[in-house]
Amino acid sequence: MAMGKGKLSKTFIWILMGLLIVGLAGFGATSLTGNARSVATVGEEEVTTDAYLRNLRREINAFAAQTGRAVPMSEAQMLGLDRQVLAQLITARGLDHEAARIGLSVGDDVVAEQLLQVPSFQGADGSFNREAYSFALRNQGLSEAEFEEQLRDDTARTILQSALIAGNTLPDTYIDTLLAYTGETRDFTWARLTGSNLQTGLPEPSDADLQAYYDDNIANYTLPELRDITYAWITPAMIVDTVEVDEDALRAAYDERSDEFNLPERRLVERLVFSTEDAASEAAARLNETFTFEDLVAERGLDLADVDMGDVTRDTLGDAAEGVFAAETGDVVGPLPSSLGPALYRVNAVLDAQSTSFEDARPALRGELALDRARRVIETLAQTIDDELAAGATLEEIAETTEAQLGQIDWFPGADGEIAAYDAFRDAAGALTAEDFPEVIQLGDGGVFAMRLNRIQPPAPQPLEDVIDQVRQGWDTREQTAQLMAQAEGLAARIANGGSFESLGLTSQTETGLGRNAQIADLPAGLLTAVFEMGVGDTRAVAGIGEVILLRLDAINPVDRNDGDIEMLAQALRNQASNSIAEDLFRAYATDVQRRAGVEINQPAINAVHALIQ
Repeated sequence: MAMGKGKLSKTFIWILMGLLIVGLAGFGATSLTGNARSVATVGEEEVTTDAYLRNLRREINAFAAQTGRAVPMSEAQMLGLDRQVLAQLITARGLDHEAARIGLSVGDDVVAEQLLQVPSFQGADGSFNREAYSFALRNQGLSEAEFEEQLRDDTARTILQSALIAGNTLPDTYIDTLLAYTGETRDFTWARLTGSNLQTGLPEPSDADLQAYYDDNIANYTLPELRDITYAWITPAMIVDTVEVDEDALRAAYDERSDEFNLPERRLVERLVFSTEDAASEAAARLNETFTFEDLVAERGLDLADVDMGDVTRDTLGDAAEGVFAAETGDVVGPLPSSLGPALYRVNAVLDAQSTSFEDARPALRGELALDRARRVIETLAQTIDDELAAGATLEEIAETTEAQLGQIDWFPGADGEIAAYDAFRDAAGALTAEDFPEVIQLGDGGVFAMRLNRIQPPAPQPLEDVIDQVRQGWDTREQTAQLMAQAEGLAARIANGGSFESLGLTSQTETGLGRNAQIADLPAGLLTAVFEMGVGDTRAVAGIGEVILLRLDAINPVDRNDGDIEMLAQALRNQASNSIAEDLFRAYATDVQRRAGVEINQPAINAVHALIQ
């Protein structure tokens, strides 16, 4: 195409590629017999039933490969694959119609050149192979004449598309405006006004004030829907103390993990490998107080992470072990051998040998083995509980006859603690209905539970008298914010007229070079929005919760067009805008072509194709 890859979005490229290869894919398709030759016509151009069948099968097979399962025709229709394929074919035939109308075509030499470039038609030596060509077309159900005619249409269509979408550029003003929005920064000074800055105290609210605030903010004092749930559950932690672990099992576990409990002497080491012994010796001779091991690593274009060996034993180091283990922390030794060649080693720490006796390891081993056996006990118990529930046992009876514990919770989304801390319980509780019978459900730690929904309490406001303290606090916060805003607006006017924050008794802070997406802790969310709406020297008060931020904009910093990152952003914005225009042009043009040519859909033929795929 005339337009380079950088000029087209990935999505648009795939749209065009889909149009260009219409009718060329779908190996193994069979022809559709009957009187219907086409499923649609665009002007004088036909969307043949065979082409629709091939391309629809190709799309269904591609989706099946993605999902890893067979996709029936009913699901393909629900996903809209049939409509997508038909739209693509109609668009392609519409462009063919337009190319024919304006007399756009290509000669036999161009078609021949295209044939020679198709990999499927090439032999082992990379040259065109007549047998490979014939075999590929037979698998597609196409004759040579049909395929070459399609290739001629595809090439003409490509020329038409390229002429339409090539050269879409936007004026620099458009890109500059986008850059200014995304890349400009601001410098501003701000001060926080809190309750201590109030010139007068807060008034005492009346009962009517509190009632009005309560009514205005009733959602804050409304309890969520509560689900009264009874449950029986058991976890490994509940029974771990009752599980017996014999001494032989503990001994066997200790012996199996002997390497974990008995660690040899180790070193934390970094290793820098050289090509020759002389190069390593020369590097070692250069080390002094001002030229360090880090400098050697940097000279090689490496980071310390690239040469870090971690903690190593004598066995790990091989012939270099004696030299490295004789060194002190911070020493650089070598050249010493390594599997990669002569190397310098730096010792960063000495790790002494560690030995944990069986008696010392016994408590930890006992806890782990007991938990593991508790999980296996619960696996067996879960089947028993499930059988009893299926036979009609209640949760209360399960708790009486097994080690499961009975519990009750008024659950709501966001509830936590004990069983509500488990994801499995929260998911099941949210989906539970009164018609559900209790059944065993797994918990993430090896435990199980079963539950029953007793009733659902709809969301309900809490009585005012029960939340009067919260209401009073909310009213005070709102009143304080309002008074601070009134006070801050007066201060803002004085600062705008030349006053300083300090002269007004305010402690100010200055922020520099902040963009629209900067994050400033403990400041109102709308503060940066306000900053970018202001002009240099402007002042403004921004309300928070019980506080107000007083702002003055000090400077607007333009985008630095010499910055490499900014120039990359400019190019990305330019490409994105060009791609968007190209897509809109293509869509509008294709729609207009179809409108002028006229599109007729043969629904019975489409239904016949769908029936064949079924």
